[in-house]
Amino acid sequence: MTNETAVLASSLGPSLRRWRVLNRVKQQALARDLGVSQSRISRWESGQAEPDAFDRQKITQLLRARPETASDRALLDLVTQAATPVHLVCDLTHRLLAASPARTKDWRVSVADLIDTPLWRFASEGIKVAENGLEDSGWFEPLGPDIVYLTERAEFAELTIPESRIRISRLALSDGRFARLVRDEAPLPA
Repeated sequence: MTNETAVLASSLGPSLRRWRVLNRVKQQALARDLGVSQSRISRWESGQAEPDAFDRQKITQLLRARPETASDRALLDLVTQAATPVHLVCDLTHRLLAASPARTKDWRVSVADLIDTPLWRFASEGIKVAENGLEDSGWFEPLGPDIVYLTERAEFAELTIPESRIRISRLALSDGRFARLVRDEAPLPA
């Protein structure tokens, strides 16, 4: 499994359902567009089945965040100019879309080296646990809540993830796809 699809096993079906509902696309129409049966779409969305590699790639291309409009670019600008540790990733693939200077202070590579690269390989155990609990928390519902979790310090050749309390918020882009805003909450006491 590639880095881009590493987290899709748990989030692809719910993400597909959320995208379809919010964009008012019926399962039958989506099935026709993807060249599969309506029942296959239903099984993917419910988690009863997973798409094969070819279908996963088609779905990923459909759902991956593409901040292309002026308003989406303004969101990227706000993130890159933020004074606090914050970054924006594609909600489905975890590809980095933007990061603030405060976020990148612990990085040993430039932001340009990581833009459009999935960050999942840098996930700490705390991040993985939070990711695995997203569906139970209502994250994939059309009006899902922010999620707050703790992550421990994790060292990688490219960057350090500091011990922190993280808040993630799902933001709809102009085209109906989703990005995830990742913010540090108040620092943990020393």
